Amino acid sequence: VQLQASGGGLVQAGGSLRLSCAASRLTTDSNAMGWFRQAPGKEREFVSSISWRSGRTYYADSVKGRFTVSRDGAMNMMYLQMSSLKPEDTALYYCAAATDSSSFRNYLNIAYWGQGTEVTVSS
Repeated sequence: VQLQASGGGLVQAGGSLRLSCAASRLTTDSNAMGWFRQAPGKEREFVSSISWRSGRTYYADSVKGRFTVSRDGAMNMMYLQMSSLKPEDTALYYCAAATDSSSFRNYLNIAYWGQGTEVTVSS
């Protein structure tokens, strides 16, 4: 499984960004995809995930109502629409794939990682 994240950038607080993750060589152990983020000096944390088959979504409480994860199965793409961004959303965002959505409870369970894309939210 290969993952390629893109779409990060600098945005003012209250603004929006859309991250994309292109997936290739998906296998039977990559039924869920999602996003983690890691701010400087902090541990990597779960942001959101989506079941590739059912489309069921999950969100961290800190982003619920502001971020929306989606996927395009035909194009093997996943997106994270981020709105009402806050300075505390500043981090390196990683796309990830795993066997199922429960794997996203802990980043140590993740089988596949893409490279990070940097999001900076200025106040």
